[in-house]
Amino acid sequence: MEPWYKVVLPRAEVREGRSFNPDEFAIALEQVVAGTAPEDYTNPANFFARTCFTKALREHMGMVARRLVGETVNAAPVLTLITQFGGGKTHTLTALYHLVKNREYAESIGDDLRHTLGVEKLPEHSKVAVFVGNAWDPGETRETPWIDIARQLAGEAGVTALGSAARTTPPGTEAIGHVIDKAGGSVLILFDEVLNFLNRHRNLAEGFYAFIQNLTVAMTGARGSACVISLPRSQVEMSESDLVWQERITKVVKRVAKDLLVADEAEISEVMRRRLFETLGKESMRKAVARTYADWCFEHRSELPPEWTAVDSVATEAKARDYLRNRFEVCYPFHPATLTVFQRKWRSLTQFQQTRGTLAMLAQWISLAFAKGYVEARREPLITLGSAPLEAREFRSVVLGQLGEMRLDPALNSDIAGEQNKAAALDADMKGPLKGIYRRVGTAILFESSGGQSDQVAHLPELRFALGDPDVDTTSIDNAATALETRAFYIRKAGTDGYRFGLKPKLEKVVHDRRASLDDTEVRKAMEKTVDTQFRAGSVLHVQKPFPKDSADIEDIPQLNLVIVDPDEPWTETGELRSKLSEWTRMRGKSARLYPASLIWCVRKPGRELRDRIEEWLAWQRVHKEITDGTLGGEFEKAELRDVKSKVDGAEDEAREEVWASYRFIVFADPKSADGLSEIDFGAGTTSGAKSLTDRVLGALRSNTLLNESPGASYLQRHWPEAFKVSGAWPLKSLRQAFLDGSLDRVISPDEYLKRKIPEFVAKGDFGLASGDLPGGGFDEVRFRESISPDDVSFDAGVYLLRRERAEALRTGPAKPFTPEPESTEASTTGGETQTESTAIMGHVAVGTGEEAHVLMLTGAIPPELWNKVGIRIIPKLRSAQVEPQLVVNFTLEIKGEQAVHLLRDLKQAVADLGLLSQVKLELK
Repeated sequence: MEPWYKVVLPRAEVREGRSFNPDEFAIALEQVVAGTAPEDYTNPANFFARTCFTKALREHMGMVARRLVGETVNAAPVLTLITQFGGGKTHTLTALYHLVKNREYAESIGDDLRHTLGVEKLPEHSKVAVFVGNAWDPGETRETPWIDIARQLAGEAGVTALGSAARTTPPGTEAIGHVIDKAGGSVLILFDEVLNFLNRHRNLAEGFYAFIQNLTVAMTGARGSACVISLPRSQVEMSESDLVWQERITKVVKRVAKDLLVADEAEISEVMRRRLFETLGKESMRKAVARTYADWCFEHRSELPPEWTAVDSVATEAKARDYLRNRFEVCYPFHPATLTVFQRKWRSLTQFQQTRGTLAMLAQWISLAFAKGYVEARREPLITLGSAPLEAREFRSVVLGQLGEMRLDPALNSDIAGEQNKAAALDADMKGPLKGIYRRVGTAILFESSGGQSDQVAHLPELRFALGDPDVDTTSIDNAATALETRAFYIRKAGTDGYRFGLKPKLEKVVHDRRASLDDTEVRKAMEKTVDTQFRAGSVLHVQKPFPKDSADIEDIPQLNLVIVDPDEPWTETGELRSKLSEWTRMRGKSARLYPASLIWCVRKPGRELRDRIEEWLAWQRVHKEITDGTLGGEFEKAELRDVKSKVDGAEDEAREEVWASYRFIVFADPKSADGLSEIDFGAGTTSGAKSLTDRVLGALRSNTLLNESPGASYLQRHWPEAFKVSGAWPLKSLRQAFLDGSLDRVISPDEYLKRKIPEFVAKGDFGLASGDLPGGGFDEVRFRESISPDDVSFDAGVYLLRRERAEALRTGPAKPFTPEPESTEASTTGGETQTESTAIMGHVAVGTGEEAHVLMLTGAIPPELWNKVGIRIIPKLRSAQVEPQLVVNFTLEIKGEQAVHLLRDLKQAVADLGLLSQVKLELK
């Protein structure tokens, strides 16, 4: 299907974008009579060529024509034209004027015109007089309306026939009859804008009223004469005086008159097309488009308004399909919903000019859309409601003028027409047939709900019919309406499937205002708390203090741990953040890290989404508080106020979800990378997709083979360092570090892993465990093929994992005699700036034989070089006494400068790792 703008050709004035004031589509009847109106109205050929002879117009002109040629059947002597303001009354009067005044032209097209009007012959000798109330003022030859009319009909003879009293007194029926006789016995008198005259010339009002009353009586007896009076149905431009006079004249006229409704809604499309287009293109194209749309409508008829596809016992499906196809064809290039919305929804508006106003809107609409179609290469086969160019201020003014509510302009700017409107934000990523779908839906809601100026509602079936086509499915329209209503400030839900555009802002507008006033410190605090809470919830990993400002703030501990990067620092492939993380991964302050691979940096993706969700949540909290405190101003619907708590909860949920979606990058040490870092983007997550954020991190590491849950004995054999292969002894401290410095695969907790697996390896004979270095390369103790406790596995200096061959060799060699260590009462070392006082260890155990109990106490000072052996040689002996010993330690060191601060921090971390912060006191004096 070709786009509509490539098929049709708008009239020149439409294409050229001239001014489209509704008054330009109004006929000034007095100017037609004077010959000063545009040629399209004064020239009968042009006028009739551009006139659409609707059923109503044919009936009206046929009645008058029959009356003027002397017929009485279906030919009333007095006719009243009743329409809404701008509904086509004056156009009908002008057509009647040309029918009588330009009889030569009427005769030249006589057969066609007679056939059109359904009459056997046209008026031949009738005279016509015109009275236009808003243009008439008394003058030298027009002292009163009836004198002016008499002079138009019969010249001075007509004035004389009124009698000498006519200058001050309205003529009676007999005098009016004389004037008709002087005019040849057949006259047509046209009255327009009567109420305007009565309002302006109040001194003549009573006389004019009497004249109208007498004229209607006289016309009844004048067989070849007729009188047509236009009366507005709308009361929009009426004062109280107008209303009184309209009621009085209506009562008088209706005694003999027949009311005619000029605006024929069924044929409005032909009126519009005739006035706006020079050509409608190929008929085959129109038929193809109509057939395609009609077939689509019937495929989706369960989702569309039933009146368009109704099938009953009278209308079969084939007939209903043909009827709908015809509706599309006669409306082309408009979609039927575009033309009928003004009759279906807008006609109840007091300011709406039914014909004139619609023409003015559509003319400007077509002018702008025609040019825009070529610029943007639009593909729409029909002009739909969604294509209304509301972004153009001049067009918006015309629409709002017809709606009668200019205050809607801020609402339109906010939701669908302004530079920063909500629909445009949603449309940013839409392409293809769905390009601009949110703007189109919002525009259709405006037209279908009459801009909120009535009780009309834009129902989903109506929106689907107005915007749907073979390339735009109904689900997309439903989803767009839902999303737009959620974001919009002035579009509200109405019922279960309706939407309404209105003046009153929703609470979302208040939330937007509160959000604009949020303090950045408040937003940042809430954002940091939300992020930290989400990472710690259900975490199976150690989470460091979030958002570190310095590398020294990040602990260097022998277990896999997360470091949450500041939410204001998003991840980029290159840049300052990557350089900083690379440096902090290697160094802690000025010292190299022992466990660089233990750090897993969690970094946010670029964008404002997280901050936006936090701000939205805080703003809803403020609004909720104002409602609770009774300080919220404005008028809001009760349902909105009731839903505020759920809105707060929903905004909080969205903020939490956005943490999962935004923190999608993990960065970690990689010795193979040029800068020592690698990253994984594991995509946006949801709270329902994993137990915790740390589960997502671990899952990403596992899927990329960067985490080893439990390395076996063969793995350690394969990765045994060359430096330790000759000795066959791998220091446990070095082994633990290898898991988190990049030498081996990461494990979550090397301590837990080694304490769990080494007893298993030793019992099976895969490895041995040795402790206590001896001169010449031996060990104090070797454990192999025996059961050991996890407590026997420590990471002090002098504790080794032995290869099987070395362990077997050591166990089969001569046993080393036990020699107790000499007891030392005091030892100290002094060097440089550090002096270490001997460490006193005091412990007691209740022991005894039989019923007698003793207290065994071990006291004394132990030199630093023997501290590691206390845990190997003494503590196990104390624990073997079947009772728990009590152990008290006292360490005192003298250190100068900043080294004391760093050491204190490291000691606190070590004590914390042991879980002894509440039992051991650390202080710096």
